[in-house]
Amino acid sequence: MAISTPRTNYYGLILAGGRGTRFWPRSRKAKAKQVLNFFGERSLIQQTVDRLRPLLPPERIWILTNEHLKDEIARQLPEVPKRQIIAEPAARNTAPAIALACQMLQSLDPGAVLGIFPADQIISRPAVYLRAVRPAFRAASQGEMVVLGIKPRYPETGFGYIEFPKKTSFGNLEPVAISRFREKPDLPTAKKFFKSGNYYWNAGMFFWQASRLLEALETHLPKTAKLIKSLPPFLSPDFFPELSRVFPLCENISIDYAVLEKEPGILGVPAPEFGWNDVGSWSAVYDLQKHDAEGNASRGEAIFEASKGNYVDAPGKLVALLGCENLVVVDTPDALLVLDRSQAQNVGQIVKLLEKQRRDSLL
Repeated sequence: MAISTPRTNYYGLILAGGRGTRFWPRSRKAKAKQVLNFFGERSLIQQTVDRLRPLLPPERIWILTNEHLKDEIARQLPEVPKRQIIAEPAARNTAPAIALACQMLQSLDPGAVLGIFPADQIISRPAVYLRAVRPAFRAASQGEMVVLGIKPRYPETGFGYIEFPKKTSFGNLEPVAISRFREKPDLPTAKKFFKSGNYYWNAGMFFWQASRLLEALETHLPKTAKLIKSLPPFLSPDFFPELSRVFPLCENISIDYAVLEKEPGILGVPAPEFGWNDVGSWSAVYDLQKHDAEGNASRGEAIFEASKGNYVDAPGKLVALLGCENLVVVDTPDALLVLDRSQAQNVGQIVKLLEKQRRDSLL
C-alpha cells in the first residue's frame, strides 16, 4: 500500500556490508566493525539506529549487509523488522546496493524518500545532527538529490570532498547547489581544500526519492539500472531467487562515481558541527577515548609505566606497558595485534596475508 503522508514516506537505508579489516583482530567476517561496541554498551550500528529514531522509527529502517552479518544485526536490532535486514548476494559497492534499496522501497511505496547512512560512524551531538538531516529530507522530498557536507577539522587525504560555492555559510541548514565532488586528494591538495574554507568532507550521507535515484541510474549506469529494474516486487515470492541471480551481474562501483559526480544540480547541506567521526582505524578509536596525563588510553585494565601515547584494547585481562610509546595493543582469544599507531591504516595488510595463507579461522 502506498504511503504519501509527509514524513511517513521517509525511510532510512543503513549500509552495513563492510568487513572493517583495519579493525582486525576484533573485526571478523561474522563480527565486523559495525556490530562492535568500541564506545559504551551499544555497537556502531545500534548507535546509528538510535540517533535516527526521533525522525525514523525502526519500522522505516532498512539495512543492507552480507550473509556473515545478517543474523548478528538482527539479534542486535530486534526492533527492526527482520524482512528489512537484507543480505546482498555479492559485494557490489554502494551504487548497486542503493539502487536495490530504491527498487524495493518503490515497489512498496512509490513516494519513498530515502536517507542513506553508513552503519559505522560516530556522531557525538545527535540533536545537532538531526537539525541537518531534516532539511536534507525535505529537499529530497521535493525531487532534489542532497548530500551532507562535514566541515573539515584538519587536512585529510582519506576522504572525498564536496566543493561548495565560495562564501558558503558554515552551519547553514538550507541546502545549496554544490560546485562539484572531488576525489581523495594528496596532502598538498588537502591542505589547500582546508585553507579555502568551502570544501567539506563527503561522509557518505545522501538523500533522494527512490524514483529520482533510479532515473539518474538509468542515465549514468544503464546496465545496472536495467538489471535492478528487472527484479519482481519485493513482496513477490520470486524476489529473492531473482535477486541472487541478478545482483552479482551488477557493476562494482560506488554511488559517487556512478551517479553523483555526473548528475547536475546536486544540493548540499553545509552541516553544523555535530561531532562526526568515521572511526576509520585503531588510531581513530584511540583519539576518541579518554587519555591519561601521558596520552595513554585503554579499554579494559592497563598499567602504563614510563609510557605515552598508547592504546590497549584487552577486556578481561590486565595489560602492562613499560617504556612503550605510540603502540596499539589489541587482544582477542585467538589473536594478538601489536602495532605502531602510525601504521593503523595498514592493518588490512595483515588480513590480506592471512587470506593468502588461508587462515580462515582468523578471518
